[in-house]
Amino acid sequence: MKKLAILAAVALLAAGCQADSQRDRALVGGGLGAATGAAIGAATGHGAGAALAGAAIGGASGAIVGAATTPRNCVAYDRYGNPYRVACP
Repeated sequence: MKKLAILAAVALLAAGCQADSQRDRALVGGGLGAATGAAIGAATGHGAGAALAGAAIGGASGAIVGAATTPRNCVAYDRYGNPYRVACP
């Protein structure tokens, strides 16, 4: 259980890093989901199988959500023709 707590703490620290690329957000989301799923699976007391299943399900869903919520940046131009980034609608 101590290993899971350390893993969860490391995952939360990694989540604090702001990432705008889809791959980075998928990796952080997958790591957080896997850590959370493993912790919940271990907490249920059904053995290592539950922790592994929780980690797999949490990792996959975290990666999907992380990739899907990546903010898109579009380029707009001011009246002088200088480009700048704006959030896409």
